[in-house]
Amino acid sequence: MLKKLLALTFAASLCPALAASEADIRKAMEERLGTKVESVTKAGYLGLYEVYADGNIFYTDEKVTAIVVGGQMIDARSMKNVTEERMRRLTAIKFSDLPLERAIKQVRGDGKRVLATFEDPNCGYCKRLAKDLQKLDNVTIYVFLYPILSEDSLRKSKQIWCSADRSKAWNDWMIDGKAPTGREDCDTSAVVRNQEYGRRLNISGTPTIFFGDGERVPGAIPLPRIEQKLSQGR
Repeated sequence: MLKKLLALTFAASLCPALAASEADIRKAMEERLGTKVESVTKAGYLGLYEVYADGNIFYTDEKVTAIVVGGQMIDARSMKNVTEERMRRLTAIKFSDLPLERAIKQVRGDGKRVLATFEDPNCGYCKRLAKDLQKLDNVTIYVFLYPILSEDSLRKSKQIWCSADRSKAWNDWMIDGKAPTGREDCDTSAVVRNQEYGRRLNISGTPTIFFGDGERVPGAIPLPRIEQKLSQGR
């Protein structure tokens, strides 16, 4: 959908919509984007409004005469990426709402610090992340099997989930390259439900990390940043 919207960046409705409120802007944007708008707020810059829809942030004026798609709002004084910061807040979740019973749980040390990841077993960046996470201590890690890359990803996820020791099977593959060889015909509904749940959260890439405060971070971020974030939540 985003590719289609990029083509509309400067052409999105030049008709004089008389938007006078956030409700009017919401309605006008839903008509133009063809999808549900989650929120409309004043951006605080150039008189623009921030519109959050379909997992993306758009900017528009009060009359919806133009739509900025895929742009990053930068505060010129602090050089802070406003769009990035807002995306972190808009995509955050309540950590306790995660279906942790459907994740592979790994505890190190006192396990007081927590994070959750959504990972595909054939994702190269996930393998790099798995190796980095081995260096963490005093942490509980919940790995949600989220096979989205291929049929083989689904097969490996089922084999890992069916293993007697899921954590060992996961680490054997992701860290040591020892492919799972066990059965895949146990109750693997957790894997399927993780796929459905991830789609509802608009998780389109792996790995995706959730910290204890609910902040979402896409991608395999550097270990020092993970350590810093975990330390802040202690």
